[in-house]
Amino acid sequence: MEFRYIGKTGLRVTPICLGTMTFGSQADKKESFKIMDKAVDFGLNFFDTAELYPVPPSAHYAGLTEEIIGEWLKNKQRDSLIITSKVAGAANGWFVPPVRHGLTAVDRFHITKALDTTLKRLGTDYIDLYQVHWPDMSVPIEETLYVLSEFVKAGKIRYIGTSNDSAYGLTKANEVAKFKNLSRYQSIQNNFSMLNRRFLDELAIVCKKEDISLLPYSPLAGGVLTGKYNQEFIPTNARFARYLADPNPRVQAQAKRFVNDRTLASVEKYLQLAKEFDVNLTTLSIAWSMKFDFIASTIIGASNSTQLDVIFDGLNYKISDELDKKIDKVHQEILYPMG
Repeated sequence: MEFRYIGKTGLRVTPICLGTMTFGSQADKKESFKIMDKAVDFGLNFFDTAELYPVPPSAHYAGLTEEIIGEWLKNKQRDSLIITSKVAGAANGWFVPPVRHGLTAVDRFHITKALDTTLKRLGTDYIDLYQVHWPDMSVPIEETLYVLSEFVKAGKIRYIGTSNDSAYGLTKANEVAKFKNLSRYQSIQNNFSMLNRRFLDELAIVCKKEDISLLPYSPLAGGVLTGKYNQEFIPTNARFARYLADPNPRVQAQAKRFVNDRTLASVEKYLQLAKEFDVNLTTLSIAWSMKFDFIASTIIGASNSTQLDVIFDGLNYKISDELDKKIDKVHQEILYPMG
C-alpha cells in the first residue's frame, strides 16, 4: 500500500480515505462495522467523519455516525488509524446545522463543545486532523485559529484543516497563522471529481505553492459517476432520488446540482470511454481523483461493503495518456456541468 503525507504533517495516510457519512442512515451499525472492517483488511488507515453525520443532517441523528465509529474503535489499536472529524460551520450561511440549537459559529464556545462531544462519542482522547466543516464569515479567523491552536498544544488535536473553503479563505487563514505563530491549515476538504473541476481553477495552485493537501470528497459526484442515474429506472434508494423527492428546497437544489441534463450528458460520454478502455466507470473516477500531486487521500463512501471492491480497484488502475486526453475532451465539450 502506498502512503502519502498530509501537508507538512506527520500524518501518513493511504491514498483512499473511508468517509462515514452514511453510517446510521443508509448503513445500519452492523453494515457500518462490515464496511470499516473491510477497509482495514484492505489496508486503509484513514477515516473521515463529522459531528453532523449521518446525512442528510437532522437533529435526531446528528452524532450517530461518531457513536458507531466509537463503538467499533473499542476493539482496535487507536494509534494505528488516522481519524478526522469536523466542527459544524456557521449557521449564518447556506445551511443551519441541526446541532446546538442552530446557533453554530466557529468560535471558542462552539469549537470547545463540538470537540469535547466528538472525543466522547469516538471514545478517544485525540483527533488526528480536526477540520472546520465550512467557513465562518462572522467570527474573525484569528479567534478560530487561537482556539484550535490551544487544543493542538493540549494534545486533543494533532493537526487542523478546513473544508468547503475558497482560495481566499485558505490563504487568509494560513497567513494569519504565520504572523500570529498559530497552527496552520494543513489540508482542505472540498468537492472534486470529473464532474466538478472547480478546484483546479485557483485552489490547486495554493495547495501546491503552500504545501497544503486536498482531501477530495465526492469523487463519484454523489454516485452520479457510477452511471446509476443514467439508467431508465433510477434505484429508489439512491441518494439523489430521495433528495429530489424531499420537500426541502435546499435539499432539492443540491440534488439538481448533481443530477441535471449536463451532468448526465457528461456521464454518458464517460460511460462510453469506460467501455472503450474496458474499465468500470467507478474505478476510473477514483483513479482520476488520485492522480494529482496536491491530493493526499481521496474520500470515498459506501452504504454497503460490496460497493468497496470496484472502488478499491481504482488504487491500481493507471490512466493512460490517451484516456486522460479523452477525459479532458469531455470536460471541454461540457464545461463545469455542476455549475
